[in-house]
Amino acid sequence: MTLNLGETRLEAVQGDITQQEIDAVVNAANSALAGGGGVDGAIHRAGGASILAECRQFKGGCPTGQARITGAGNLRAKKIIHAVGPVWDGGGHRESELLCSAYRSSLQLAVENELRSIAFPSISTGAYRFPLEKASKIAVDTCKDFCSEHPGALDLIRFVCFSARDLKVYSKLLNPL
Repeated sequence: MTLNLGETRLEAVQGDITQQEIDAVVNAANSALAGGGGVDGAIHRAGGASILAECRQFKGGCPTGQARITGAGNLRAKKIIHAVGPVWDGGGHRESELLCSAYRSSLQLAVENELRSIAFPSISTGAYRFPLEKASKIAVDTCKDFCSEHPGALDLIRFVCFSARDLKVYSKLLNPL
């Protein structure tokens, strides 16, 4: 499913984020930037040890709602943007605000580093238990807002969905008719 916003294309695909040939792959990272399970573990395994070595240079890791950028190791992408989303705790602890900030910080890092395309996983919806419908709406709305504020800054924003269920949710948001 694809949505064109001026010069930027937003699309949702089902696939493996570690296999994306794109300027920047976003890693759903933990705040220690130490690798882990889910998307984080898959990216570190596929990308190799150089990613963790670069992450260790960020003393104190990365606060929730922010992002850091490293090389992509053995991945097909040029860079990895490590975004730390919030753990869902019922919705009353700024989770939506922090998730929005994680997406926005990732997009900003891409633009600052002259990267024209970016692939996102569904940040915080796995082990961090953020409800998929809420998280996907925040993701798509944040990306749309960023494109409106920075026209032409990016060519492609791709949402890489792990499951057919996730793809269906993102596709509805990109094509609401």
